[in-house]
Amino acid sequence: MAALVVHGHHRRFAPRTLGGQANAQPRALLDALREVGRGDLSVGRLFEGHVNALALFDWYAGPDQLEWLASELNRGAWFGVWATEPVPGVAIVDGADGPALTGSKHFASGAGGIDYAIVTARPASGHRPIVVIPANDPDRTDLSGWRVRGMRASSSGRYDCAGYPAGPSHILGAPGDYDREPRFTAGAWRFLAVQLGGIEGLLIEVRRALSDKARGDPVQRARFADAVAATRTAYLWVREAAARAAREDADAPVFVQMCRGIVERAALDVMEAAARLLGTRSAFDGERADKIIRDLSLYLRQAGPDYARDQAALGWLDRDVWGDGDRLW
Repeated sequence: MAALVVHGHHRRFAPRTLGGQANAQPRALLDALREVGRGDLSVGRLFEGHVNALALFDWYAGPDQLEWLASELNRGAWFGVWATEPVPGVAIVDGADGPALTGSKHFASGAGGIDYAIVTARPASGHRPIVVIPANDPDRTDLSGWRVRGMRASSSGRYDCAGYPAGPSHILGAPGDYDREPRFTAGAWRFLAVQLGGIEGLLIEVRRALSDKARGDPVQRARFADAVAATRTAYLWVREAAARAAREDADAPVFVQMCRGIVERAALDVMEAAARLLGTRSAFDGERADKIIRDLSLYLRQAGPDYARDQAALGWLDRDVWGDGDRLW
């Protein structure tokens, strides 16, 4: 994360009024997310959350909020977006000094480590707003439940939001802006780009570690060819999804939901190929292939992939979402 700050990545996709590329250069963001994901999927998850937050600032922040954001980015601050929560969730209540939050978030990536988080909160009535809160208080952070085989370094724990102010200066945009379509669903392309980077990183590692015996075996070469095809197929779909999301096409959410299944299938195929091509070496602790496989296996479970595929199927049954003058029905 420190290296990304040194190289300017942490503010490259800042709001456009601050000289960044937020919501303006989907191909550049795609390549950046892939590159970081290839290096480490946990870092990629945190980086994706950061650029997601910057996109929300670009869309909804007021002048004073943008000025504050600029000063925080100048000192190297990291942001995240936390929406997942245990029952009863995060709500806005009347506090002694005005509106304040109660409740906590879980699966909060970077909890206790990043500087700020954008969180969703339930008001007394109406649509939920998004609130900016500090995210680096160790006394509010509980990572004890984050006992997983992969993505450990993302520190996706529980964070207590109770008592943080939720007045107008802390709220981005209007109630309901976080859930606005097509931005909400289509924005999933960003974490697909990070996952794609993990797939690419695994393919690169498989090729590097492939033995001479395997390289001389036509069966193994066929497996490697299938892994290349799966990886590049996922890339083409994610690239298209990024472009449609940036244009805010009406069908972008359904397209991205279908893309999630494409990326998942590619990841599963390349992970199986890695196991068959590298043998037991792919499962040894300390081997790069093992780490990528463990991280990717968990990352693929994010946000209900089966539900997303079902919604995509419903959309495609109704119409050919591919569109662009090339509909099949």
